[in-house]
Amino acid sequence: MTHAPSIMWFRQDLRLDDNPALREAARDGRPVVAVWIWHPEDEHPWPPGAAARWWLHHSIGALSADLAKLGVRLVIRSGEPAAELAGIARATGARSVHAATRYEPWAQAQERRVADALAPLHVSCTFHAGLLLHDPARIRTGSGVPYKVYTPFSKSVAAHVTVEPCIARPSSMVAADVATVRSVALDSLGLMPHIRWDDVMGRTWTPGEAGARARLEAFVPSRAASAAPIARYAAGRDEPGAPGTSMLSPHLHWGEISPRRIWHAVDRALASSAASGAPQGSVASNAAKFKAEIVWREFAYHVLANFPVTAESPLRPEFAKFPWSDDAALRRAWERGRTGYPLVDAGMRELWATGWMHNRVRMSVSSFLVKHLLQHWMHGARWFWDTLVDADLASNTLGWQWSAGCGADAAPYFRIFNPVLQGEKFDADGAYVRRWVPELAKVPSKWIHRVWEAPSDVLAAAGVTLGKTYPRPVVDHPEARARALKALTSVSKAGPRD
Repeated sequence: MTHAPSIMWFRQDLRLDDNPALREAARDGRPVVAVWIWHPEDEHPWPPGAAARWWLHHSIGALSADLAKLGVRLVIRSGEPAAELAGIARATGARSVHAATRYEPWAQAQERRVADALAPLHVSCTFHAGLLLHDPARIRTGSGVPYKVYTPFSKSVAAHVTVEPCIARPSSMVAADVATVRSVALDSLGLMPHIRWDDVMGRTWTPGEAGARARLEAFVPSRAASAAPIARYAAGRDEPGAPGTSMLSPHLHWGEISPRRIWHAVDRALASSAASGAPQGSVASNAAKFKAEIVWREFAYHVLANFPVTAESPLRPEFAKFPWSDDAALRRAWERGRTGYPLVDAGMRELWATGWMHNRVRMSVSSFLVKHLLQHWMHGARWFWDTLVDADLASNTLGWQWSAGCGADAAPYFRIFNPVLQGEKFDADGAYVRRWVPELAKVPSKWIHRVWEAPSDVLAAAGVTLGKTYPRPVVDHPEARARALKALTSVSKAGPRD
């Protein structure tokens, strides 16, 4: 039986493994037309930032190479997806389009436009779950409304969400004839930077499905899980100077690996550890902590899908009246890692160099911007959006509104991270600061997080001249904390309790 071709429209699922849309597109040996479309205009006002475009360029290249090994050519187009897909369907005789569901407001609108454009052509359009463990429209409180607090949400997920088995990576596919179908060169899209600032990023990351699997294997090895980073994740995730986190976030964001593939890898590691006779308490508790972070990502999408206004407005409406300051010079010092607070500066420089920042430090730098400097959380959200390789609207929005105290499961308004104490607690020997703020490399650990208090002879021996080789603090912590508390108290009441 001859089947009409199916179009597999890759979106934010840039992988062959565990891809429900791809399975359906290739079902029963149907010829597959693999398509990826570049159209950032749909994502206004949040088109991919510079670091994300860098990642995307390499990820699409990797996907194209993976498909080529199966004899399938990736058709790359630039334009409005509805029109491009309709044109490809006409050219190939395709009768169906399969793609992964996305949850950003513009993506939902895009899906409706695509379905409407294909209907007159009698081309079916099906969007498949595959980016999350759960459907954000189905998890509800006892009163039938979406959750706004993580803990009850996570309990509901544990009670009601079954993580299905993964779909195997296809070993073969039937390629549709696309010899006459127009495809643009990836290089023509201009995703790579014109000024090459990406050297460190290139040494840090391997975008693509193979890179994602390598990261997963390094964090959760197939064997000997008791000696793997996940076995001390609860502590390691708070130590920015040590390799204690998975660093899977950009791979997850671009869909180079599925959340359920990661979930089942953790379960497999636990089973392997148990079979080896290793003590299970530590491994199990650390694995549970890591899984909780996967569920936190699910919560971020739950909030964005059910409260799309949060992409640009506070979930707690009283924060619309918050007395934000507007100081471009302070923001610039923060962006460039020149605040005079070593932990904050190290984090911002790590971000600039690698496109990523350790999560413990993300909390400190975001708190510093919105509370010490009283700058609007959207300034931080947009800077992260442009500089993070894992820039994800749901997670970025939830994180910044959490820090500002204006969103779902927000941090208590009186929680103002002390950047000195955070550094002394989580980077006690200063390894993280020494790596990213090299002008402080010779400062003794006792002073490295409060360098402005160091004796003059200590600074001289370390080659540090405050105000010249390293800036003095742009604000005084006690004064900034008092100012923030006054502003926050003026608008803060009890947070949402749903």
